[in-house]
Amino acid sequence: MAQTQRGGLFKAIGIGLALAGCSLALSASAAEYNFAVEPVYTPERAREVYEPLINYLNTSTGQTFKLVVARNYAFYWNDLRNRKDLHFVFDEAHFTDFRIQRYGYTPIVKSSLPSSYSLLTQDDVAEGNVQAFVARSLVTMPAPNLGFALLLEYFPNPMQQPDLRSLATSWRDTVEIVFAGEADAAMVPTWLRDQYPNLIPVITTREFPGPAVSASSDVPADVQTAVKDALLKLHEDQNLYEVLNELGMQQFVEATAAEYKGSEQMLKNFYGYNKR
Repeated sequence: MAQTQRGGLFKAIGIGLALAGCSLALSASAAEYNFAVEPVYTPERAREVYEPLINYLNTSTGQTFKLVVARNYAFYWNDLRNRKDLHFVFDEAHFTDFRIQRYGYTPIVKSSLPSSYSLLTQDDVAEGNVQAFVARSLVTMPAPNLGFALLLEYFPNPMQQPDLRSLATSWRDTVEIVFAGEADAAMVPTWLRDQYPNLIPVITTREFPGPAVSASSDVPADVQTAVKDALLKLHEDQNLYEVLNELGMQQFVEATAAEYKGSEQMLKNFYGYNKR
């Protein structure tokens, strides 16, 4: 009788351990990771653009990813400094370096193309002369976007400033504002310049490493590796060509923290940036 009771006890323990193991496995497989992106689109449009990428990551890695899109750059900059649940983030070099230096993120992949910005206009008189836009209207995405920050470098004199407007909701929106005659020039990513041959490039800025996907230290190493491997092969999927094209990319390549070092200095003139 005692032996039967012991056998029943061991069997119950075994079942309990098996159920616990299943529960842990289910918990691991059901883990959800937030994937944040810069607000270069309205939240509605961003979901349309990035949904194929999120679905690709879900399928390729076996994990679950949730797209996080801030309402605008003010909210994005605040989230970058205060939110602790942004597991993966895809953004420009100055944000990437800030996150690396301050919060221990690891860049895992980047766009194969470097980032620079161009000021485009319909006014051929201003070609090559950015100072011709003092007191004239320029449009770009809001601060502290990299294009906005770079544009400020061309106007160091506080008494000789353009009428800088940052109400655009996407990069293409800035160009449409110029076409509508509501601004004299638009600061846009250089990859977009070639799509508007009827606009004249006034200047093109210095280059930065391409936008990177960086991972929080809270993300397990195996999940980081799975995401990295999936993104490095993303360009091989013909169904995702439109995603890369919309983002001005050709493919993802490996990234290192060293190549982004110093880029965070582009944020030093904006509210919320504190020297360490």
